[in-house]
Amino acid sequence: MRYMLIHCVDESVVGHGTLDADTANSLASWVTEMTGRGVLLNGDRLLPTSDATTIRLRGDQLLITDGPFAETHEHLGGAYILDCRDLDEALELAALCPMAEVGSIEVRPIVGVPGLDHSPANAPATGE
Repeated sequence: MRYMLIHCVDESVVGHGTLDADTANSLASWVTEMTGRGVLLNGDRLLPTSDATTIRLRGDQLLITDGPFAETHEHLGGAYILDCRDLDEALELAALCPMAEVGSIEVRPIVGVPGLDHSPANAPATGE
């Protein structure tokens, strides 16, 4: 079963998309471990919300605004896709992710979209 680990961070703590050296090294080690276990299918960090653009379609009117999709202190910092045997394993591995120390990680099962090939052989290269 595939799970998405969505990490949310307070940008004032993370520093506009950059990580301190300890967190960056811990994250690199986590990525290496998850890759070695064969569970990490994909993952990337996102640039800060100041680089975001949000679109909304209301009837036939396209609304484009700068900035994040929501007014909140924590923002989506990135996500990882893991292929785990069950939720227990996904939660165990999410707890090892250093991003949990600077924000939160939401773990969600992924339901495939019919017609898209989600096999590990066709997964994009890992981000970090």
